[in-house]
Amino acid sequence: MSQQQPAAAAGGSEAEPQADGSLPRPGKEERAAPGAKEKPASTIPTLPPPGLPLAARRALASLSAEVSKSPRRSRRAEDGRLGRGHGRQKKKNNKRAVTVDSSKAKTSSEALRICIQQLKWKEFPTGRRLLCDIYWHGVSFHDGEVSCSGQVNKYPGMTELVRKINFSRAVRTMQELFPEEYKFYPRSWILPEEYQNFADQVRVSKENDSSWKPTFIVKPDGGSQGDGIYLIKDSTDVRMLANLRSKPVVVQEYISKPLLIEKLKFDIRLYVLLKSLDPLEIYIAKDGLSRFCTEPYQEPNSKNFHRVFMHLTNYSLNVHSGNFIHSDSVNTGSKRTFSSIVAKLSMRGYDVKKMWSDIITLVIRAIIALVPELKVYHQTYIPPGKPGPTCFQISPGLFEYVASPVDEEIKVAIIRDTLRLVDPALKKNCLQQSLSTECSAESDKEETAEAEAQDVTETPSNKEQNLAPLCLKQVFPKYSRQFGYLLIVDRIALLFIRFLGIKGTMKLGPTGFRTFIRTCKLSNSNLSMASVDILYIDIARRWNVIRGDRGESGMCFQAFMEAIFHLAQRRYKSPPLREQVEALVNFCEYQLEAQEEKIVLYGRGTAERRSSLAVYQPEGSRSGTINHMHLLNRMSTSNKLPASSLPTSVDQQLVNSISSRVTDCSPAASFNPNGWDNLGCRFCRNNNQSCSVMGLKDVRSQRVKLTQILHPSVTSYFM
Repeated sequence: MSQQQPAAAAGGSEAEPQADGSLPRPGKEERAAPGAKEKPASTIPTLPPPGLPLAARRALASLSAEVSKSPRRSRRAEDGRLGRGHGRQKKKNNKRAVTVDSSKAKTSSEALRICIQQLKWKEFPTGRRLLCDIYWHGVSFHDGEVSCSGQVNKYPGMTELVRKINFSRAVRTMQELFPEEYKFYPRSWILPEEYQNFADQVRVSKENDSSWKPTFIVKPDGGSQGDGIYLIKDSTDVRMLANLRSKPVVVQEYISKPLLIEKLKFDIRLYVLLKSLDPLEIYIAKDGLSRFCTEPYQEPNSKNFHRVFMHLTNYSLNVHSGNFIHSDSVNTGSKRTFSSIVAKLSMRGYDVKKMWSDIITLVIRAIIALVPELKVYHQTYIPPGKPGPTCFQISPGLFEYVASPVDEEIKVAIIRDTLRLVDPALKKNCLQQSLSTECSAESDKEETAEAEAQDVTETPSNKEQNLAPLCLKQVFPKYSRQFGYLLIVDRIALLFIRFLGIKGTMKLGPTGFRTFIRTCKLSNSNLSMASVDILYIDIARRWNVIRGDRGESGMCFQAFMEAIFHLAQRRYKSPPLREQVEALVNFCEYQLEAQEEKIVLYGRGTAERRSSLAVYQPEGSRSGTINHMHLLNRMSTSNKLPASSLPTSVDQQLVNSISSRVTDCSPAASFNPNGWDNLGCRFCRNNNQSCSVMGLKDVRSQRVKLTQILHPSVTSYFM
């Protein structure tokens, strides 16, 4: 008994106090049963003294209840954190491996297999009945059946656009708009359609400069690996070729004095990753390949034109030369890393930083030239709003893997890091992180963000394999401020896609072209719709002949570009062409934006106005005679809609934007890479309201249209 009393006293320390404030001795029924768990002191509720006022006793009772609940909450929170941590750890341990279908990889299958093993992903070399996360095609987007989900390493249309003729046309379009930016591309002629132009330019150039003795290189449009390439001295040499019309070629001026290393001609092959089209996202490899010729270089003449080992650097050709050097070092041999070439050039005193800057500039400009028509192909095979795969592509797209130290260091690293960038688990973690940040409570934000950040950094590509940093560097949109003004053709491509009409087609029909002219309000007294039809027929037919689509009708994207140039020069008389085209595109986008705002406001105002008219019933209608006097007086005396049908705040902002444009002559800032910045009208660049494009009468008509937008039912009632 003497050993139990202290324990009992301790267990009853929170019992109800007596009137004198002393604690009573517990009875037998108050003693803890043997084997029962002892409750913590904070869990036993404290009863208020009976002598206190009722309000004080209630307050003390609620306080003791809160104290008793707080340990339970803390234990629950602790258990919850442990449970979440255990679940998160379990999720990490049970992470599903990324699946890759490599059944169509072809020449890059060996390098791809090495990368998948390094990432500890799962490869299906013979295909899979279930869907895979990534499909790796060797040549084009259409190599195999494309699923409705997953990712494909090819863009639809890229194989066609990187052909020499299509790429030359794309760059030539950019040269017309930005001649200084695209002067890196040599003069090119597409034969046979431009043969006469080629012969005339060569003849005139030789007459003007007798010392000019050019050499031209002829490349077949669909050739690769150096097949079919040869050199000529004069345009007359082309006529000696057989089957010229069946095999279109590109003729370019040959660089007769290239940079040499060890008296050998070499090239640079840098790989570029186009990760996304919209938004445009471009990566460039930090290292690449340099392929060497196997014979000492000499300036071209009639005696050495046929020596391909001297003039062509293609690996598939020089590997058959007896002078080809297979080396275990990346710094020597007939195929080396570009970083070793950079080191040699740096030792010679070349500015390596400027060289890399020029390379990045060239890459971005070349990709921007291809993107507009690539988007046209993309919407044809993967229409927006419908399920389809996500695309990415490494260019050059044909990976010829050869087991060598150079290929192991460059090609394997590029494929592996491309897979790391498109890792589906990484995208999922980023999406979950953004959703948790938006939807979770404030107390859980820091914990969730920390956990997700840890998941991202501990993906299989980074933690488990202990891989090196990425060998790919993002160059766009990182440098979008320097090159964003070149996207004018991209905006034209969006106009072309908007009016295509039929999904799955790549040619604009006559109805679509007329709709484009009418919607953008490009027809006027100087350009009738009959002239529009003639323009469409002339340009569309000529381009169908050029492209060999004699049996197909419609206007391709390049033909639409020519039509845009024609309309811009006809509407705006002041050169240069870039400013004319930019003004026309701005005008078209403005008209489309105004029309969309009008549709939104018109639909809202009409529906609400009809509901208000349906509710209104004149008193005279009850007697059988319809009396419209109250309705007419109401409409004529007030030009405002009832409060119930006024536009919402969002619509009011749209109305204000329209009103400011029609009264202030559409002011908008215009950007010029040379520093020109004008805050005047984006059509006429005048600071006054007498816009030469819209005109004062047009401004008044726009105000009338604004009234119609605000009061659609009122104005249509009297019309």
